[in-house]
Amino acid sequence: MLALMETWAAITAFVASGGPILFWIAALAFAMWTVIFERLWFYKGSLSKVKSQTVGVWEARAERKSWNARKIRIALISRAANKINQNLDILGTMVTLCPLLGLLGTVTGMIEVFNVLAVTGGGDAKSMASGVSRATIPTMAGMVAAISGVFGTTLVNRIAERENQLLEDHLTMDH
Repeated sequence: MLALMETWAAITAFVASGGPILFWIAALAFAMWTVIFERLWFYKGSLSKVKSQTVGVWEARAERKSWNARKIRIALISRAANKINQNLDILGTMVTLCPLLGLLGTVTGMIEVFNVLAVTGGGDAKSMASGVSRATIPTMAGMVAAISGVFGTTLVNRIAERENQLLEDHLTMDH
């Protein structure tokens, strides 16, 4: 229990030195990784059901060579691709927002530095250092969250692209 309290004290000290924008970055990173894990969970579990239903509908057709059959195939692929690609755009937006929130923290920290300069005339180095800390820590946190999100998003996008291609390959028109 003592280790947990010490860890909590270290986290609150870190947030205090970086400013309240760190809460927003943490919330965004949590939401981003929740979506990444949800997509991975979907690909590992429910995707096989979606693919088998799509292939089943296609294979149940007696005729697969006409213009109508091609359009039905395209529609089946599109419906399945919508499920496979669900939330990928939101995920990309979240990754993009992480460094922007870090820059917002930088701006608010620099405003604090300029405020100290205006009030004290530049003589209070300790107060200026606090503002610089509030300027750099959110930038670092935003970049770390974005970099981790880039890795997760790249993995999810590759899986989605591969699964879309595999589904398209399974819906053959030649038999």
